[in-house]
Amino acid sequence: MTEILFYHLKGQTLEQVLPALLQKSLERGWRVVVQASSDERVEALDAHLWTWRDDAFLPHGTSRDPEAAEQPIVLTADGENPNGATVRFLVDGANPGANAAGYERIVLLFNGDDPEALEMARARWSEARAVGVEVKYWKTNEDGRWERQAGA
Repeated sequence: MTEILFYHLKGQTLEQVLPALLQKSLERGWRVVVQASSDERVEALDAHLWTWRDDAFLPHGTSRDPEAAEQPIVLTADGENPNGATVRFLVDGANPGANAAGYERIVLLFNGDDPEALEMARARWSEARAVGVEVKYWKTNEDGRWERQAGA
């Protein structure tokens, strides 16, 4: 059964948080697809992941790449899963649509400083709970470390 993890970004940008979460996913041997809200956003994330740290490398590609199926991380703006990922990251309000059940884990990252993003996350939380999906809520503590929130 799919589990959905909600990551509440407060005082941090997606560009600061996403690479580290992707790195952890690779360390666990997971194949990942990251769904953004537009092709322009995919291009921006693609460029960022190549340069996010001088001492780290995140092997990835976009869904437009001819070898997308071979990549451990694929960035896309739609619901496809070209690399057979079992984990799907949703950013910028991207919606998994009907394909959510095909994943072991959905990771929804949202900007806690944006009222629209916060409302969207609350709605997705309620929808998931209503159909019996396991949901977990993560937020950074004062030290900047991720903590699972009580009652989640």
